[in-house]
Amino acid sequence: MNETIYFVTGNDGKFREAKLLLPQLERVEIDLPEEQSLDPQYVIRKKLEVGRTKHQGPLIVEDTSLYLGGLNGFPGPLIKWMTHSVGNKGIYDLCAKIHDRSAVAKTIIGYDDGTNEVQFFEGEIAGTIVAPYGNEGFGWDDIFQPEGLNETFAEMGEDLKPEFSMRTQAFTKLKQYLEDQNS
Repeated sequence: MNETIYFVTGNDGKFREAKLLLPQLERVEIDLPEEQSLDPQYVIRKKLEVGRTKHQGPLIVEDTSLYLGGLNGFPGPLIKWMTHSVGNKGIYDLCAKIHDRSAVAKTIIGYDDGTNEVQFFEGEIAGTIVAPYGNEGFGWDDIFQPEGLNETFAEMGEDLKPEFSMRTQAFTKLKQYLEDQNS
C-alpha cells in the first residue's frame, strides 16, 4: 500500500484532508475540464480520462457535491457553479425562502490504478444549510452544519472537520480497498 497515488486537485484543503489518511498521496495539478452533469460518477470518469492522457500511475479524482432537500437534490455536482453565481449567502437565502434547509454533502472518489478501470468510493453526511458562519475551510463550509452538531464545517477548522467529513469517509473506504488489494 506504499505505492504513490496521484491525487488530481488544485485544492490545498482537500489534499491536506486526504493525505491524513493516505500518506502515499502526491498531488498533481492537471487542468481538467469541468464537465456539466448531475451524475458525479460521469464527471469523475471524464476527468480521469483526461488525467490519464497527461499523467501515468494510479490516479484519483474526487467530486464533492451538495444536495439541497428543498430543490430535490439540486445542485449536486453543480454546486461550484451555484456558489459562483449566487454565493453561499444566496444559497442560504434560497433555502430559507423555500422553508427547507436540509442538505446532504457527498464526496465520491474515483480511483484508476492505471488499468482504466475506475473504482468509486463514497462518503456522505446529512446536515442543514445555515447562515454563513466561520472562517476556516473552503467552498460552502461556512453554510453547512452537519446533523447533530452546532458548528459549520468552517467553524471546525482543519483539526476537527475530518472527524465529521464526508471526504474522510470516502478516503477511509479507498484506504480499506487498497489494504485489501495488497493483502
